[in-house]
Amino acid sequence: MFDRIAGVYDLLNTAMTAGLHHRWRERAADEARIGPGSRVLDVATGTGDLALELARRVAPGGEVIGSDFAEGMLDRARAKAAAGPSELRPRFEWGDAMSLPYEDASFDAATVGFGARNFDDLSAGLREMVRVVRPGGRVVVLEITTPTRAPLSLFYGLWFDRLVPALGRLAGGLAQNRSGAARREGEVTISDAYTYLPNSVKRFPSPQTLAGELERAGLGEISYLLIAGGIVAIHSGTVMGGSR
Repeated sequence: MFDRIAGVYDLLNTAMTAGLHHRWRERAADEARIGPGSRVLDVATGTGDLALELARRVAPGGEVIGSDFAEGMLDRARAKAAAGPSELRPRFEWGDAMSLPYEDASFDAATVGFGARNFDDLSAGLREMVRVVRPGGRVVVLEITTPTRAPLSLFYGLWFDRLVPALGRLAGGLAQNRSGAARREGEVTISDAYTYLPNSVKRFPSPQTLAGELERAGLGEISYLLIAGGIVAIHSGTVMGGSR
């Protein structure tokens, strides 16, 4: 599914958020508390926007790795990185968030932006992020959440339940017209993907519940910040020392 939507992912992100998703990633990068020389992992990096923001903060001398299991997304991320300054280029590589291919305590911070709700097992994914970060390092989760108070909750329902799937149908129709290829039986379409998106947000834990998941994963000093009127949550915590 993610390979299928890679070509429209950035365009639809900008359309759905009025371009604000870049600012949200900047706020998440702030919570990582990194600087020149830091080594950072961005899990479920997608097309690489959060990894690119992190890379600006660890130069000179730092390193950012963007990890994802969708090669179509990684191709887009690599193209973005290649268009920028060489000293600010993350390294993008395939990786499964359920079993990250990195050693224990090998990063100063780990982030995930709008990807945690897609983890096959949220608890396992968070534990993996904690495992690869050194004691004292940071784990940051940037995610869409569901506001509960009117009138924002009413607008949110309209936006996510109707507008987002409509954008997906429009993008899917344009893509199919360009390619001229008929849909194969069982194939996941762009429209399917952008119906899945609002459903995945509804299934995701509340900010309070997610904070508890982070604590169970081995983090301390946990906090979360609600921004964009409560539509977006940024959770962060510090990896505790000792056995995890």
